[in-house]
Amino acid sequence: MTAAPERVSSEPRTLPWVGRVLGTEDATPLQFHVALRDDAYLQLDDVVVTVRDVPGLGPVLTAGVVTQVTARHEGAQYSSDVFLIADGVLPAQVQEVAEIATTRVEPEVYVPPRPGEPVRRATGEERAIALYFDRMERKVPVGLGRDGTPIYVNLDFLDGTRGAHISISGVSGVATKTSFALFLLYGLFRSGVLGRKAVNTKALIFSVKGEDLLFLDHTNTKLDETLRQQYAIMGLPAEPFASTGFFAPPLPGDLTGRPDVRERATGVNAFWWTLHEFCRDELLPFVFADAEDERNQYTMVVHQVAARLRMDAVPAGTDGAIAVDGRQVRTYDQLVDLISDKLSDDNTRSAWAGQVTGIGTVNAFLRRLRSSLRALRPLIRGDLPEAPTRRVSTENQQLTVVDLHNLPERAQRFVVGVVLAAETRRKEEAGAGGLLFTMLDELNKYAPREGSSPIKEVLLDIAERGRSLGIILIGAQQTASEVERRIISNSSIKVVGRLDPAEAGRPEYGFLPPGQRQRVTLAKPGTMFVAQPEIPVPLAVEFPFPAWATRSSEAGELGVAGPPPGVNPVTGEIIGGRDPFKRLPSAPADDAPF
Repeated sequence: MTAAPERVSSEPRTLPWVGRVLGTEDATPLQFHVALRDDAYLQLDDVVVTVRDVPGLGPVLTAGVVTQVTARHEGAQYSSDVFLIADGVLPAQVQEVAEIATTRVEPEVYVPPRPGEPVRRATGEERAIALYFDRMERKVPVGLGRDGTPIYVNLDFLDGTRGAHISISGVSGVATKTSFALFLLYGLFRSGVLGRKAVNTKALIFSVKGEDLLFLDHTNTKLDETLRQQYAIMGLPAEPFASTGFFAPPLPGDLTGRPDVRERATGVNAFWWTLHEFCRDELLPFVFADAEDERNQYTMVVHQVAARLRMDAVPAGTDGAIAVDGRQVRTYDQLVDLISDKLSDDNTRSAWAGQVTGIGTVNAFLRRLRSSLRALRPLIRGDLPEAPTRRVSTENQQLTVVDLHNLPERAQRFVVGVVLAAETRRKEEAGAGGLLFTMLDELNKYAPREGSSPIKEVLLDIAERGRSLGIILIGAQQTASEVERRIISNSSIKVVGRLDPAEAGRPEYGFLPPGQRQRVTLAKPGTMFVAQPEIPVPLAVEFPFPAWATRSSEAGELGVAGPPPGVNPVTGEIIGGRDPFKRLPSAPADDAPF
């Protein structure tokens, strides 16, 4: 990497300067002000640079981002003077002043810019220096800046090299959290930044927003040449996702195992768990996945009953049914009845609930268990023919969408908990080869700040240990203040869209400068503020309209598969110098399947 100081020069540039460092306000190495020329302007988020000669050291470049711009009449004393000045009665001059937050000093000699030094907009190489893009060996495009040029995040803080996890906050329906997360994943998959790791990089998305995400493999009918050009600026093709898999719960009451979807007729697999899997894998705790459950004594009964089911349940047939002590069970209702009978019988209660468990605790457990019948009846089955596609898995495609919108909230918790635990376990057994990005909306529902639950423990494990396993959490929520602190603090990349004013004042958004805290309450859809460790100031990003369909009304033709992962989308060349799908005996660890 070329040393930045060698690119810094105090010679005048061809680009005109827009103003000079202000002398009536203190200029510090971390913040300064710029008085603008009459025929120039600066807007919020513009990137500027100024250079001063330091005796004995040479030119020092100070770069920063505009965080505030003010305009005032110089020479006015009273508010009413504005009318006299406008009529030419009083002499005064309009002066605009931009506040600059320093992002980088090169070389690292922290001296203040000198008043009177010219300030210019940063473009090209200077802009890359100002925003640390020149130091990012692996850049992921996340959108465009105010100047229409790409904004990047450093992959090192996404893939676990130096950090991991992403937190996205914003008002529902306005902040476009899901759209931004999808664009981020698309940039990861199609920019070529992952190199050979792209072969085994997967994404798992839990969708609660209707059937909108069941058409990501279709071209958006609103795709036009202007949109294609926006993608091209970032080095991306404007195409739908090429490698996708879609899962939805089975249709209630249907004994053929059809998925419960209405707007997409093909390409969606129904998912469920057999009664044998439910007992063998001890999935009962995920039935009690609310935070309130952990505050009750009957959680002891939950684990005791789960262990008993694992020991006593044996397969009965080939459709997932079980038998316990010779009693056949084919539906979730029958399983609940069996557990109730075992806990109600004086002869079997102690073996199933524990020696010292009181009848009141047992009854509380049974009431809570019976309340799960309506929610989990369609998902835990022993009456459906075996289907090889019913298991939610990320193995056979790059992007996996699990549709939950037709399920009650309790069933949603069960699915998220079981799938995440299974994927975490599978990834842990396979090692760190490859990456798994897990996108979860309404994170505050699954990992609330108070209380504990099986799902929260899984998410905490991912947040604190997932980096070493290659499991990256993309958490989206309306209010980061209601999410477990350890999950937010472990997120290297923080993204904020439109926020409620009360939420914007919370300590969780302390990384936003005061001006940006006010601006996030006004941000329009498609504008996000992205904070990453290398850049001191969050950057305003506008990401383009999706090239893939986000609802059935936008779904055009089924997308044509683009170049496979690991292939440059522009040149078609294989990244890393070999076919990413051909296994070699000496393949590196990051290319091992998981």
